[in-house]
Amino acid sequence: MVSPEHTTQPGLAPFRIEPRYVERVWGFRDLHPWYDRTAEPGEPIGEVWLTGDECVVATGAHAGQTLGDLFEKVPAMLLGADAAKPASPLPIPSSPLLIKVIFAKEKLSVQVHPDDEMARKYGQPRGKTECWYALAAEPGALVAVGLKHGVSLEKVRQGIEAGTLEESLNMMPVAAGEMILVDAGTVHAIWPGSILLETQQNCDITYRMYDYGRGRELHIERSLEALRFETRAGKVQPKVLKDRTVLIDSAYFCMERLSVDGSRGSTSLTGESSAGLAYLFAAAGAARIVGAGIEPVELPARGIVAVPASSPEFAIQDLGGLDLIRIVPNWPQNGRAIGGSDGSV
Repeated sequence: MVSPEHTTQPGLAPFRIEPRYVERVWGFRDLHPWYDRTAEPGEPIGEVWLTGDECVVATGAHAGQTLGDLFEKVPAMLLGADAAKPASPLPIPSSPLLIKVIFAKEKLSVQVHPDDEMARKYGQPRGKTECWYALAAEPGALVAVGLKHGVSLEKVRQGIEAGTLEESLNMMPVAAGEMILVDAGTVHAIWPGSILLETQQNCDITYRMYDYGRGRELHIERSLEALRFETRAGKVQPKVLKDRTVLIDSAYFCMERLSVDGSRGSTSLTGESSAGLAYLFAAAGAARIVGAGIEPVELPARGIVAVPASSPEFAIQDLGGLDLIRIVPNWPQNGRAIGGSDGSV
């Protein structure tokens, strides 16, 4: 018998994804009011994964399957026929983006991520460039992005050994609504005081340089190999257009903030970007997705809906207080980014 995934289908409707709560030693035990979740028993919760491969599809014909399985079974329906083809020199990941909400009660480790070239050197398919969008921030909230000017590799090594690495970090204040790019090779850390929506390449390789004596494994030599003293990391100024605000448009992802005045059609959501896979995240408020032949999909606050490339037309309805973020994967193919810029910000 031929399975439904291998039959000809007219399209794949938008579907909600269940969040996955990930324990981290530096996280919170209670995520209220952001999420209805507590961490009893077990370690605190530091990350809520919204699009991880192990996240479960919550609605639609594929409810109960993991997102990773769905990308493996119907990549063209999700990504589009052209985007689902292998690319050279960098293979397209089955699931291009990992999207998280970061809850830091304590300082995260000082860390760095490899770029694509280094990741492949050590047997991984891709590196990790990411960005942070501040959903909320207390007065005085800080993040570390890069190293101070003039810091040498030897000074970094000495700082790791002496526990004084913080002195070399470029500390940056963060306020709600700000966007920060953290490209691969950037030494960085998140401190308490902000709640961040993190969008990244679908890779979770982290090289810890310093971890405040928490006993977790460090990756000093790999981190020193990965770090870059000059990167594009830093705050990204929004670009306000007539029907949307572009928060960032870089080599791996594009994020836009969209207004929904009562209801907005799917065609207008796409704008100038390619009609491939997109994610709709409710930073606040709630929404409902409706359309002819589509089972309505509820989008709660801090929830996420995947909109496949093959999705039929639909409308998104504001159920009150909706703050809608649209996230689109870009990725290098033949030296260029699909649906995005050439890597500049």
